[in-house]
Amino acid sequence: MSLAERSEYDLAVLALNGLRRGRTTGSCATAAVKAALNLLLAGERCEQVKVSLPDGVHYLLVPIQKVDWLAADVVRAEVLKDGGDDPDNTHGATIFAEVRRNDARQLRFFAGRGVGTATRPGLRVAVGEPAINPVPRQMMRMAVAEVLDEALAEQADAGFDLSIGCEDGEAIARKTFNPRLGIVGGISILGTSGIVEPMSMATWIASIEVYVRVALGGGASSVAYLPGKIGREYARDVLGLPERCSVQIANFLGDSLDFTQKALEEEGRTLDVLWLAGHPGKLAKVLDGWWDTHSGKSKMAMAGVARVAAELGYPAPLVQEIENANTVEAAMEILKSEPGAQAFWMEIERRIGALAHARVPAVKRLEVRLFDLAGNSLGADA
Repeated sequence: MSLAERSEYDLAVLALNGLRRGRTTGSCATAAVKAALNLLLAGERCEQVKVSLPDGVHYLLVPIQKVDWLAADVVRAEVLKDGGDDPDNTHGATIFAEVRRNDARQLRFFAGRGVGTATRPGLRVAVGEPAINPVPRQMMRMAVAEVLDEALAEQADAGFDLSIGCEDGEAIARKTFNPRLGIVGGISILGTSGIVEPMSMATWIASIEVYVRVALGGGASSVAYLPGKIGREYARDVLGLPERCSVQIANFLGDSLDFTQKALEEEGRTLDVLWLAGHPGKLAKVLDGWWDTHSGKSKMAMAGVARVAAELGYPAPLVQEIENANTVEAAMEILKSEPGAQAFWMEIERRIGALAHARVPAVKRLEVRLFDLAGNSLGADA
């Protein structure tokens, strides 16, 4: 869908929990790229730009804090990161883009000051690449295409270097998992929807109880809890659950299970099946007793995964490699070539399920399904 056909995503409309949504670092960086290009190619200083969102339907109107020439062939634009009511480490940070033409006739991404570089495998970007995730890169490519299409169609094959940075990004990154992940030099440019949903809040925990009660309402026999968007298609297409019976619980797995037990006790009934579906980077933290999976309140999941591998008799060097992996996604790559990898993840699912089930005795059966970042099943097939 072209930009002209899209409708504005209105951030003034509050999320269901009554909190204000915000803009991801990916949306901010994309807006900065677009503003810089408008000055570089058309001599136009924009006070705000329209950023096409990955949903294919909406655009986001983003204010530009500053845009100016750095040199005869380089423009820098800045955007103030507004994360809404979510307590994001990058809220209030200045995200900037420095844009210049290149002779390669390609769009190339660089880590500017305050944006990190990947130094270990298992991340969404290759080793040596700037920590700009795939969806923000896609958004920036679209923004460049839109500026070229609207203003300079004859330069449609032009190449540009996009250097994305963040003021004080190196200090901000020390408050995140980036150093542990092997991302050095600053923050990551993130986002899968372009919109920050205000989930990591005490108020959001209270609203989860409402969502849980709605899911259980009407005598539902099966519900699914999802830490994020991974697993949503499984709940809808494979399990056939209506939308109200799939609850996005963010980091609050323990609270969600407690709310479930409380609601079922009050109704004096049991639930046939509770599904937990998502990425093991979140759900496998339960193996080490972490029920709030927020990065600031829990450790990463590799130690628990490695411990299970050791208990199942995997060779000690492999177990050590899993434990030293910078992400669970990297651990998946390590295990991918091992015989019995699917059985291994099924055992992880079983153990997570047993621990979670102990917290909700009013549920007859609790099933766990784990998926990689691309949505591929790791363990049980159905």
